[in-house]
Amino acid sequence: MSTHEVVLLLETDPHRGLSGEQAARRLERYGRNVLPAAGRGGLLRRVLRQFHHPLIYVLMAAAVITAVLDEYVDSMVIFGVVLINAAIGYVQESKAEAALDSLRSMVRTDARVLRDGQERMISSDELVPGDLIVLEAGDKVPADLRLVRLAELRVDESALTGESVPVTKDEAELPEVTDVADRRNMVYSGTLVTAGSGAGIAVATGAETELGQIHRLVGAAETLATPLTRKLARFSKVLTVAILILAAATFGVGVLRGQDASETFTAAIALAVGAIPEGLPAAVTITLAIGVTRMARRRAVVRRLPAIETLGSTTVICSDKTGTLTENQMTVRAVWTPDGEFTVTGSGYRPEGEICDGSGAPASEATSQALHWSLLAGAGCNDARLREENGEWILAGDPTEGAMLVVAGKGGIDRDRFDEERPRTATIPFSSERQYMATLHSEHDSGREVVLVKGSMERVMSMCRSEMGADGHRRPLDAEAVLCSAENLAGRGLRVLATAVRPAGESAGFGEEDLPGTLSLTGLQAMLDPPRSAAAPAVQACHAAGIGVKMITGDHATTATAIAAHLGVLSDDHEGRVLTGRDLEALPAERLPEAVDRAAVFARVSPEQKLRLVETLQQRGHVVAVTGDGVNDAPALRQADIGIAMARSGTEVAKEAADMVLTDDDFATIEAAVEEGRGVFDNLTKFIAWTLPTNLGEGLVVFVAIVLGTTLPLLPTQILWINMTTAVLLGLMLAFEPKEAGIMRRPPRDPRRPLLTGALVVRIVLVAALLVAGSWWLFQWEQARGAGVAEARTAALNLFVVVETFYLFSCRSLVHSAWHVGLFSNRWILAGVALQAVAQLVITYLPVMNSVFNTAPIGGGVWLRILAIAAAAAAVVAIDKRLRRHLM
Repeated sequence: MSTHEVVLLLETDPHRGLSGEQAARRLERYGRNVLPAAGRGGLLRRVLRQFHHPLIYVLMAAAVITAVLDEYVDSMVIFGVVLINAAIGYVQESKAEAALDSLRSMVRTDARVLRDGQERMISSDELVPGDLIVLEAGDKVPADLRLVRLAELRVDESALTGESVPVTKDEAELPEVTDVADRRNMVYSGTLVTAGSGAGIAVATGAETELGQIHRLVGAAETLATPLTRKLARFSKVLTVAILILAAATFGVGVLRGQDASETFTAAIALAVGAIPEGLPAAVTITLAIGVTRMARRRAVVRRLPAIETLGSTTVICSDKTGTLTENQMTVRAVWTPDGEFTVTGSGYRPEGEICDGSGAPASEATSQALHWSLLAGAGCNDARLREENGEWILAGDPTEGAMLVVAGKGGIDRDRFDEERPRTATIPFSSERQYMATLHSEHDSGREVVLVKGSMERVMSMCRSEMGADGHRRPLDAEAVLCSAENLAGRGLRVLATAVRPAGESAGFGEEDLPGTLSLTGLQAMLDPPRSAAAPAVQACHAAGIGVKMITGDHATTATAIAAHLGVLSDDHEGRVLTGRDLEALPAERLPEAVDRAAVFARVSPEQKLRLVETLQQRGHVVAVTGDGVNDAPALRQADIGIAMARSGTEVAKEAADMVLTDDDFATIEAAVEEGRGVFDNLTKFIAWTLPTNLGEGLVVFVAIVLGTTLPLLPTQILWINMTTAVLLGLMLAFEPKEAGIMRRPPRDPRRPLLTGALVVRIVLVAALLVAGSWWLFQWEQARGAGVAEARTAALNLFVVVETFYLFSCRSLVHSAWHVGLFSNRWILAGVALQAVAQLVITYLPVMNSVFNTAPIGGGVWLRILAIAAAAAAVVAIDKRLRRHLM
């Protein structure tokens, strides 16, 4: 629309704005200019959420059954485990939310608005459609505005669109199909004015803004179950069905054999209680919590416990470019002069680094006068300012000008001293039509005037008739050499600006018509938003781990391609591996999945397209991690299997949508998280492989006793003792197991791969069979030697625990031998074994425990037989591990 049509549509005045009465009516009609708050649920809902887990349901069922059987102590113990598990989850979730809250900036936004023709400052949440809002450099745009007048207005839209440099605005009408990133006549809520001034009419507020639309996408995105929760849910269902079938079979066999139905039912319930792995939910929560704690030490805040494991399953990382793979701080990397090119070290706004010539030697004013004057032009013809706060350098102004200030400092030029020696007396400001900025400076000593110019290469070169050499003398301009060098720099993904000077002593005016033909080209400054120093090694490590890395950005394809190639995201073969948003729109639906899988860089994409890319990758069977910091990243962060936001540069919308927040904004931290996640999943698998043989063995012991019509070798209370003490004192120690060597050289786990592989199931069944055979033989042997039932049961109980202890050391690695991982590499296990030994002595020899658990003291010979059976079982497991190593 034309500006006139916008004014008529919104019934406003482009000079006086709305009246107070109009604004009040519209505020009541449209509501406040705020985004809907994200609800986290009340205290009760957050507490109940901790019980929403399949294994918890199984555990609670066991507690109810034992209560029905009047085994109140057993029931209270199981309920205690459930409550402890819920408390751990609740505390961890609360701590994560508190850590995230501490990262938030609670800055209130005010807006300068015209009402009744009077300019006033009001809270941004009181703005309504039709308001006339005034903008100046440094302002945060409070709503979506159609510009009605402006003066050299430039806006940083990186948080919304991913554009790495500020966008120059104008009032021109644009085609309706123009992408958001290219709508030069609009400014959007949440973006930042970096230069110039302007005024615009609010056309959308609150949820109707572009920011609000992204908020809706975030809310609509499905929160996916993690690979771990999906696998545990399937595992729990299978386990529940297996327990019910075995318990029913036990009851059926007992009744068919003519045994008392009540006693048989009690035995069947004992079987079910024994077969349920009571310690598994707590083990899952504690293992994840330990992983979260380790990640916190590595500068990551995990908001949801399973997220840490999800990274271990990740097959593709979709990373934003600006602020994630790059520093979001423009940096001059090269300065070209007519006599040679200079490289610049250091990155970001910190004035550390140096300028070197082709041989690597530091350059100075004596090295090249052209270089010196190019740096002077960049620093003097500049409106930006840098300041240091708490060890960090903060830019006020345009990032491009900030980069030129920094490189001037690296070249030994003090901006304050320059302003004293050559104070500015006049300015021709930058504009999109003019494409350059010029400043007039008066030399303090002589009073002579110097003109400094910077701007686009084409425009500045057209005003130059000469170029400056290294000795400071001027010679005719070699336009072809300048163009060739500019193309070379641009081909490296660098943004090129030219600098020029009109030396002191040349009398001429300072109007726009006076500059052409009077300037001397001093050089080209080439800059980019530099990659983070640790990003390239992190990308390489991800590739070595079999994880694909894809860059998704709203920036231009040329810039994205250069950064991606530098980081190793792109290989030498770029064909078909770089797609733009328009390429994606043009692709037929049937070709999209394959094209998305192949491509490594997606440039100029909208938030909707980024969301679609993530969904497409998930449909291809990938476990997708998404990193980002802008509001444009939020929908994809929410849809991803795991969303990772940046704390320092990230917007609140991105943090709310994410599962994990990186406090250092470093992509390299993701590599650490992947490693930690793989370690967490390994330890959980080890715990499951360790605990299930015991539960299966206990159930089978009861089943065999029913089938044979003999006395139960273990009572329900003894089974609970075994399950609870060993799970806490032995099994949970596996949560502290160090990560195995080479964990990042493995390919990602296939998301379709079950929690337990066939080889692991065979091992579980093997150990369970050894437990059943060993305990049954020992129980019968002790009775045959004249021992009472209590002594024989005590022997069987201790056999279970000792075999579990031997097997625990085997489970420290599912592939390698116990000696390979080192006996003392996990001291928690040694402490747990010592405590378990004390617990077994207590239940065996303490009279009160004998009375509660129907145990009895046993002699030294019994212990020798227990150790011999446990050693034999360990040897069998070691042989099986060696034979099946390649299947694990």
